[in-house]
Amino acid sequence: MRKTGKGRVLAAAVLVLAVMALFTVTAFAAETEGEAATPAMYGTFWSLIPPIVAIALALITKEVYSSLFIGILMGAIFASDFSFEGTMNHVLEGGVVSVLSDSYNVGILVFLVILGTMVCLMNRAGGSAAFGRWAARKIRSRVGAQLATIALGVLIFIDDYFNCLTVGSVMRPVTDKHRISRAKLSYLIDATAAPVCIIAPISSWAAAVTGFVKGEDGFSLFISAIPYNFYALLTIVMMVSLSLMKVDYGPMAIHERNAALKGDLFTTGASPYDNESEKQAESNGKVIDLLIPIICLIVFCVIGMIYTGGFFSGADFITAFSNSDASVGLALGSFFGLIVTIILYMIRRVLSFKKCMACLPEGFKAMVPAILILTFAWTLKAMTDSLGAGEFVKMAVKGSASSFMMFLPAIIFLIGCGLAFATGTSWGTFGILIPIVVDVFSATSHELMIISISACMAGAVCGDHCSPISDTTIMASAGAQCEHVNHVSTQLPYAITVAVISFLVYILAGFVQSPLICLPVGVVLLLGFLFLMKQMQKKSETAS
Repeated sequence: MRKTGKGRVLAAAVLVLAVMALFTVTAFAAETEGEAATPAMYGTFWSLIPPIVAIALALITKEVYSSLFIGILMGAIFASDFSFEGTMNHVLEGGVVSVLSDSYNVGILVFLVILGTMVCLMNRAGGSAAFGRWAARKIRSRVGAQLATIALGVLIFIDDYFNCLTVGSVMRPVTDKHRISRAKLSYLIDATAAPVCIIAPISSWAAAVTGFVKGEDGFSLFISAIPYNFYALLTIVMMVSLSLMKVDYGPMAIHERNAALKGDLFTTGASPYDNESEKQAESNGKVIDLLIPIICLIVFCVIGMIYTGGFFSGADFITAFSNSDASVGLALGSFFGLIVTIILYMIRRVLSFKKCMACLPEGFKAMVPAILILTFAWTLKAMTDSLGAGEFVKMAVKGSASSFMMFLPAIIFLIGCGLAFATGTSWGTFGILIPIVVDVFSATSHELMIISISACMAGAVCGDHCSPISDTTIMASAGAQCEHVNHVSTQLPYAITVAVISFLVYILAGFVQSPLICLPVGVVLLLGFLFLMKQMQKKSETAS
């Protein structure tokens, strides 16, 4: 029955595309020379339809590549006003070619490939296996393995991309040893990436937010907004509580049950990432063969980021970090980390130079699924930008600002969630909403402005956390080597739980305007919900 249902959905999608293609051919016949400067659907609700369709298809069909491509094609058709020539040009020149020629995107892809190569090197050298054996002696329970993953994720707060791939590489052998599903590992990685970075003063995210606040002391506002970032703070409480209370619900419960009882880490059998390098590990590898490369990677990436911010040209550390280019910094840092790793393994004679070089294509191959999804996600975002999704949201927020002043933090949180979910970008959401918030509240209520800025950041992170087309979500899947759609479907119930509670707390914050009251209320609501789910889980286990 399921296959039949999916087949119907795909057939319907193909039919819709065929009809739209017919319109494009018709429009092409009457197309005059040149393209319209502004699409007819620019700045309307239609600008959000392509990503919504792509996300819905991905969740229904469990097939992410074709779903994203359908969304891209739909966005190009809308942006070209149903012109066949314009559609094709927009998909390629304005989409794929544009995003792959963007220096920031290329830097992230370079970082991905180098990190994939380093992971392959550490596996081949036996460093990952040695760390797994060491951790098995120190970490003796599933709870301990989950808490250790959370702790490492919180410690690596510099950048979400770096967090996702590093935590996954280090903790995957440990969580596999304790039969923790890849879906649960990817959730823990994702939940300690953006939610932690957005409350860390020294991070690429803090630098981005500071840059969007014009006419105010951006860094001071960011610090003041941290206690009001309810989604990020409650997500951390959620992870720790799930681990300590040993409770899971939704699709995650199925994955965790299969992993714990059957040793099936994937449940659906889908494992798109190459694990051959793990099976060919050298027996003489030691824990230092993993720790030294990881430590060097962290150190070099930090140095790379402050270098791009002008630290070595006289800027202080905070200013350098605020002005840093994460893409270039991470690419530089990972490159030097790779060089040190190769030299280390050759000196220790755990891998020859020839075997080290053989890891280069293997590392690239391991990251191909993430690179493909990222490329499609960036292209879909380019389609959304060309349709003026940001302009539509700006008008919607400004139109409601005067009527719902005390409810505005909660409204902004919802808008941030929706926009980040549809576009897959937190930083783009910051860039749209934060200037509006500053403009609305700068002359009225400073405290309400802080709460609303925090609601914007929280909503953006929440939407980013839930979205299948978010680069952070994609990298969390890559870090855990988990099927991407499995990660998204199992994570959604947890993220939505925290989002609903955060929304209620933001309503309270609009009136109370005190984190000392609002945050404890949110924690109590969250723990109460998890306790209820724990009782339901016990009843279900007793009945079965």
